[in-house]
Amino acid sequence: MRFTARAFLTTTFVSLTLSSYLIVPTTQAADKVRWRVPVAFASDLPGLGDPITYVADSLMKASNGDIELRVSEPGKLVPPFEITDAVKNNKVPAGYTWIGYDQGKIPASPLFAAVPFGMEPWEYTAWWYEGGGRQLGEEVYGKQNIQPLLCSIIGPETAGWFRNEIKGLDDLKGLKIRFAGIGGRVIQQLGSSVTMLPGGEIFQALEKGAIDATEFSMPAIDQKLGFDKVVKYNYFPGWHQAFTASYLLVNKEEWGKLSEGQKAMIDMACTAAVARSTAKGEGIQGGVIKSLQEKGVTVSSLPEPILRELQKVTQQVMAEEAAKDADFKKVMESQKAFMETYKIWKALAYLPRNF
Repeated sequence: MRFTARAFLTTTFVSLTLSSYLIVPTTQAADKVRWRVPVAFASDLPGLGDPITYVADSLMKASNGDIELRVSEPGKLVPPFEITDAVKNNKVPAGYTWIGYDQGKIPASPLFAAVPFGMEPWEYTAWWYEGGGRQLGEEVYGKQNIQPLLCSIIGPETAGWFRNEIKGLDDLKGLKIRFAGIGGRVIQQLGSSVTMLPGGEIFQALEKGAIDATEFSMPAIDQKLGFDKVVKYNYFPGWHQAFTASYLLVNKEEWGKLSEGQKAMIDMACTAAVARSTAKGEGIQGGVIKSLQEKGVTVSSLPEPILRELQKVTQQVMAEEAAKDADFKKVMESQKAFMETYKIWKALAYLPRNF
């Protein structure tokens, strides 16, 4: 009898305890995410445009359909150069772009996008994730009501596509050229007439003679846009963009509506896209350059004296920008300090470049 009573009391206690857990209201699941996402680059451009489709596909599968990013091609929803403003004002919840386009309104933005004679892609990601870069990016773009997520990074662009051979800096004087970011300021100081065009408009401008030369991206992307059909001199290295970083920009109010799990999932998808874009960018360029040469394109390296002069003008432009904007100075100094420390490891750990 004693055993039976004890068993009865135990069973009753367990049942009541389980019942109490069952009737406690659970936190309501976060709403499903259905975002229209305008992009600055065509989604078929390798390493530059396609990372956002990778992110969208990954999130759709990993969330069992609860997070859906509806990618809108350039200009279909928002003009490429207006994506940041659209996200800031919550006209769209998110957008994918190269934030160097924000230079006129956010002076520090090019430092998060492409820095002349700056860090290599893996060095930049080290600074972003481990060297305080992410916190600085969130600080600068937080003022714009935006949460920035690094979502793609690829290697150096070409130094540009030209109608005529470049033998010295004098050949840049009077040149009508499409150029972006801080590099555009440098080229302008050397006497070129610089204009900014979205990627989809560059071919026509070259074909019609509205511009004499252009830079845009890596060879595989430039070839896809058809530059080699119009101009035949392609120069390296991409001194003006040692890395090219693109971001998923999310409106702060929309970001705040997400659950911690949703935020983590989007962040993980973008982090994976960073790795995948770097791998794709590095993996396909050699074959593309070989095919360009076979089609009659002259592929050349800029002479070192030209690069040294470009570096000197870059340093002047950077100093001028730092003097005018506190955020620019803060980010620039952070990057310089990181590079000083990183080069200790870089010099010891890696084989010499001419090995």
